[in-house]
Amino acid sequence: MSSSPSAEPDFSIERNGADIRIALSGAWTIAGSRALEKAAEALGAAGKGAANVAIDFAGVGRVDTAGAWLIDKARAQIAAAGAATEYQSLDADQTILLREAAFCEREPARVRKVNILLHILTQLGGWSVMIGGNVMTGVAFLGELAMAALRVTLNPSQMRPTSMVFHMEHFALRAVPIIVTINFLVGCIVTQQSIFQLRRFGASTYAIDLIGVLVLRELGVLLTSIMIAGRSGSAITAELGSMKMREEIDALRVMGMAPMDVLVLPRIMALVFSLPLLTFVGDIAALGGGMLTAYLYDGISAESFLVRLQDAIGLNTFLVGLIKSPFMALVIGMIACIEGFRVQGSAESLGRQVTIAVVNAIFMVIFVDGLFAVFFAGVHY
Repeated sequence: MSSSPSAEPDFSIERNGADIRIALSGAWTIAGSRALEKAAEALGAAGKGAANVAIDFAGVGRVDTAGAWLIDKARAQIAAAGAATEYQSLDADQTILLREAAFCEREPARVRKVNILLHILTQLGGWSVMIGGNVMTGVAFLGELAMAALRVTLNPSQMRPTSMVFHMEHFALRAVPIIVTINFLVGCIVTQQSIFQLRRFGASTYAIDLIGVLVLRELGVLLTSIMIAGRSGSAITAELGSMKMREEIDALRVMGMAPMDVLVLPRIMALVFSLPLLTFVGDIAALGGGMLTAYLYDGISAESFLVRLQDAIGLNTFLVGLIKSPFMALVIGMIACIEGFRVQGSAESLGRQVTIAVVNAIFMVIFVDGLFAVFFAGVHY
């Protein structure tokens, strides 16, 4: 029995008691996909209920991988119904094609029973290992940074003042507008809410005490550090990560230059010098916002605000925020540099490490601020 290579896939059935012979015809190819699927479904149903089923390829014009897979799928369905199946009149190419494109029934995925308590303990263990690894990495990096600073101190000719001033311009000078804006708005909001709440007790003027102490001890340095972590910390990670991807850091090592001296130390020193200056600017902006809000909502003049502010705060109140800022700058710079050096050779890795750097830096800034708050409260400063 012959068939045109372009004919649609079809078959005929010959029955002999419990035995069935299915003679295939036409082209069993993907070109006639709709007809191919219908013929394969009918083929799978045709052999059900028989004891023996022979599938004859004598009349097949063409068969490709899709057709061979569907034919073998129909044969598997017939065999699953209890019939013995075989192929007949196969040429060498068809034999290879059916063997390579054979249908394979996937086993359903086994659902593993998870012990919730064990799973929680495993997650906690993994989290603890990760935290421990990050702490060890940070300590090792701090040691390398200290040695680099010692080398520069003993040999001032290795210092890179041009690089440091360049980074201070980017970290400090160009950050002034956003730092002033954010702190000014937060100062306005805190003063407004303080006046609203204290007015119920006839003590709205104490909002000046609250905004003065809160801004100088906590809010000024905290907001500024968070902004610098998001702005400058991400920039440092992106810069070092891009250099790592382009193998510029390896090139520095080949030239006998230490990346810690050339890349890390100038950036961290610039951050350490910049953050106290920005904290001072942020404090003034927040107090200015509080002064404006106190005048608008409670009629307190600038002179009265400043007199009350002098009575409310002392030199220690002002110094607390400035003392915190270099340590926060060190934490931000270290985390940004560590994550920058962890970047691999893809843009996805760069984006992931920048995100990790910003999140970790903000978390550590708040954590360090909490430690300082406990310390200063303990020493009554």
